[in-house]
Amino acid sequence: MTMTSTAPATPSRGWHIGLCAAQIALAGLYLMGAWFHFLPPEEAAKMGAVWMTEVPIALPRFIGVVEVLGALGLILPAATRIMPHLTVWAAAGLLAIQALAIPFHAIRVEFEPLPFNLIYVALAVLVLWGRARKAPIAPRA
Repeated sequence: MTMTSTAPATPSRGWHIGLCAAQIALAGLYLMGAWFHFLPPEEAAKMGAVWMTEVPIALPRFIGVVEVLGALGLILPAATRIMPHLTVWAAAGLLAIQALAIPFHAIRVEFEPLPFNLIYVALAVLVLWGRARKAPIAPRA
């Protein structure tokens, strides 16, 4: 007779390292995106983001602030182990940004950013799933 355990298996060190790398990469991508949203709209338009000249300035600024907060939320709770479940919520919030950005660009027939949006989605889903299910970070005792 074999005994089965209902306790979850301890995640491997490799999963933690891989998820940390995904968190850092995703945070870096969003910080670069946030920087872009703080550019003057005319500068951003020269780099292909014409939409920034066609919307109220508050929209790209708001997006930039949310991206900075999301990037901080990916890193700080996990690194400090203070309320590390917030890392999962940050990944979900950044995924929501992409759920809005992809149709926005598609409706405007701006298909150039869509491959990048899909990379953001893949990394956010990986972090969300990984930190919620596969290798959650234990809070500080």
